[in-house]
Amino acid sequence: MNTNTPPASPRPGDSYVQSFARGLEVIRSFSASAPQQTLSEVAAQTGLTRAGARRILLTLQTLGYVESDGRLFRLTPRILDLGFAYLSSMPIWDLAEPVMEALVEQVRESCSAAVLDGLDIVYVLRLPTHKIMRTNLGVGSRLPAAWTSMGRVLLASLPDDALQARLQGLTPQRFTQHTVMDMPTLLERIRQARTQGWCLINQELEEGLISIAAPLTNRAGQTVAALNISGQANRSSAEVMQATMLPALLRAAQAISRMLGTQHS
Repeated sequence: MNTNTPPASPRPGDSYVQSFARGLEVIRSFSASAPQQTLSEVAAQTGLTRAGARRILLTLQTLGYVESDGRLFRLTPRILDLGFAYLSSMPIWDLAEPVMEALVEQVRESCSAAVLDGLDIVYVLRLPTHKIMRTNLGVGSRLPAAWTSMGRVLLASLPDDALQARLQGLTPQRFTQHTVMDMPTLLERIRQARTQGWCLINQELEEGLISIAAPLTNRAGQTVAALNISGQANRSSAEVMQATMLPALLRAAQAISRMLGTQHS
């Protein structure tokens, strides 16, 4: 027998459950702009046939994740179990919350933690003080990584070739007059965040919104999440936030990172 023969590549059916993937697409088709949909709308959103969309919706309804009045389908609160399963698998956030509460008390601004998912950041913990954005942010909210302080810190943790490969799928979008639109400048800003160990975004995502972020690292020194402080330009300028709040943010990030370092896998 030739023991050097490489194992055969798995067939798609061996490693990819298409019906499960389609079920997730149906779940993701619901959003703030489409909180309830007809069968035809779900099929159009997902690219499924009406029969395929119907089978998935009825399965989700049987499991309690979807409800219907006979025409319109909507998600039920049980869908939150899927997201909270992720959060409960990472008990570090229970330990990090008191550190973040102390930081909010000290700087009198909102504090959040997020992880990177593709070209987005996803909020895993948020302690607001004021409503600082037009968008209501909470656990599970997504924002574009390239134009957020936490996103740039998280992108900066990627090796340069992986960073550039990921940004190839990015379509620049002008959110404000301050938004960085050209790729060379964006790459420079991300690399600057990597070098200095923190990132400040001044009104690139929303007029008047300033945020500073720092990385959260595990025992191996890998960046696994980011922590930020967000405030309004009419209360504190970018220079004032950097001078007065950045040191407290870095201390909090270091404290949470130490906790991550003591967690056992």
